[in-house]
Amino acid sequence: MYRGAAFALVTALALTACGSSDDDSNPLTGSSGDSGDGKAIVVGSANFPENQLLAEIYAQALEDKGLKVTRKFDIGAREVYYDQVVKGGISVFPEYNGALLAVAVDPKSTATATDEINAELKQKLPKSVEILDSAAAEDKDSVTVTADIAAKHNLKTLADLKPVAGDMTIGGGSEFKTRNQGLVGLKKIYGVEFGKFQPLDAGAQSTLLKLLKEDTVQAANLYTTDPAIIEDKLVVLEDPKNLFSSQNVTPLVYKSAVNDEAKSALNAISAKLTTEDLLEMMKKLVNDKEDASAVAEEWLTKAGLAS
Repeated sequence: MYRGAAFALVTALALTACGSSDDDSNPLTGSSGDSGDGKAIVVGSANFPENQLLAEIYAQALEDKGLKVTRKFDIGAREVYYDQVVKGGISVFPEYNGALLAVAVDPKSTATATDEINAELKQKLPKSVEILDSAAAEDKDSVTVTADIAAKHNLKTLADLKPVAGDMTIGGGSEFKTRNQGLVGLKKIYGVEFGKFQPLDAGAQSTLLKLLKEDTVQAANLYTTDPAIIEDKLVVLEDPKNLFSSQNVTPLVYKSAVNDEAKSALNAISAKLTTEDLLEMMKKLVNDKEDASAVAEEWLTKAGLAS
């Protein structure tokens, strides 16, 4: 679930922030806070800017409550970080509920709506972890094409790809190849098989956009809060069979590492965060090249969640 020229800046910040959970320094704000019991809450993020921004929002909100926080950003894809949360190496992670269920918890699940997804997560997650409240904010996977490709092949929905995908290349994060909410599901649900897949790191969306606009790839797995979709008049293909489930921003926490005060702070974020907020913040990162820490602080202040 962003992207553009600011990727390098945001990723550089994330790499600076990445470190072991024994490092209590805060590389983005210079403070560490105090949890009262000496234990730091380790806030993690995946390897793409939007998730790093959400993790920074979580971290700052927890610090505002006087809690001790360590940042461990830019870890990688869900296949890498999920086990770290389950085993307690990471205390708090900004997740996307539909992808969490379909990729890490139950790949056979057919749940698509937010309530259905969360009910299954609460039932099926390992006992060491739990989800907190989901935000209205949502950032879904998509298959997106340029306006020229859409017009050339009369593409409106994912089903429309079936007769033409064999002559096309789709680009996306490397994990898109093996996920049900990816090439596997496109074939199973829509009968769509692309001629070639171009894998990229999830943080390389600026490269993916460049390849799409140059027609090196004819379709791309973009996230729906990517400002480039509007700016470049790209076409997000409709998904009438719900291959891509609801993807509400949802805190995933290691139970024993977060107290009620921390949970309350995270739930307060979910109560305020909207998809429009995500779009606005990502435009500031991508278009205005603002600092991720500053964008997070500005949103928390505007939402009344920072003192």
